[in-house]
Amino acid sequence: MAIAALDADDRVHQLTLLTERLTELVAKEATAFENHRPHEAAQYVEETAKLANVYRHESMRVRANVALVEAARPELRQRLMRATEAFDAVLARQSRAVAAAKTVTEGLVHAVATEIANQRAAPATTYGAGAMINDRPALGSAITLNRKA
Repeated sequence: MAIAALDADDRVHQLTLLTERLTELVAKEATAFENHRPHEAAQYVEETAKLANVYRHESMRVRANVALVEAARPELRQRLMRATEAFDAVLARQSRAVAAAKTVTEGLVHAVATEIANQRAAPATTYGAGAMINDRPALGSAITLNRKA
């Protein structure tokens, strides 16, 4: 999907609207992560992905051919620049929020894995044949950890 603009003013106006909507969605996602409610961010993922794809394609088109926006009125171009700056700021905010959520999640997984390992390390005393005491590890289930998750 691409922007179908009539002229440079129309293209800049549409790019501004696209950038502002993306900024709004990413800010909502960041807020969800900051409030420790990442499941609330899920409702924005599909629209964000679609708009981000359009944004990426249009940004590449404009970079390849600056004439697409050069003729736009200065006030429209200025609004687009402000919208882009706000978008960059909210992306940095979201990045920090996602990194914090990732750190917390990794810490929880590590704590659970450590507790499971500690419980497995304690030998289970059982009675074997002839009422002899067996000190062997208790049977348990496997757990796999990926440090790069």
